[in-house]
Amino acid sequence: MARWKPNASERLAIAALDLFAERGYENTKVIDIAQRAGLTKSTFFRHFQDKREVLFGGDTLAGLLTEGIAAAPVTASPFEAVTHALDTVGSQVFTAARRDFTARRQAVIAANPELREREALKGLGLTASMTEALRHRGVPDLAARVAAELGALALKIAHERWSDPAGTEEFSAVVRRALGAVRTAGVSSLH
Repeated sequence: MARWKPNASERLAIAALDLFAERGYENTKVIDIAQRAGLTKSTFFRHFQDKREVLFGGDTLAGLLTEGIAAAPVTASPFEAVTHALDTVGSQVFTAARRDFTARRQAVIAANPELREREALKGLGLTASMTEALRHRGVPDLAARVAAELGALALKIAHERWSDPAGTEEFSAVVRRALGAVRTAGVSSLH
């Protein structure tokens, strides 16, 4: 098998997505994914804990959000720090080259309750990561939680809109609109 080829984790993710779409998530085994990618089962487990994780990227997104918040200007408000983090994620994860993969991934997740549950748990983890990163900046607990929750909601909305295969806009534009809409809705609902 061609274990020496680069991008093993990406090849495994693409193979898994193809197989999940062809056979269904339940009918796909780790060995099937590894073989489709031209790798071994042990190589699969060096990159992913289980077949669910191949679609969820471990803690990469949480790490980028945390780094983005930490790298925001010192004078940034909590919401501005979250915006900075979402811009960081957009430029590194949600690129035009990944739009098709993301749309296909969403279809597979939507078709499987176990994967929908995992997606929801991942969303909670992202919110917790942003909250903690804001606390590290000295943001009081309630403000950190609110900014993180609004950021997570905007991320979810933007991700749904951006992953449309017919879309052409960059993620940063989509997420900025979602952030504005979430912020406006939050303020107007308080009146």
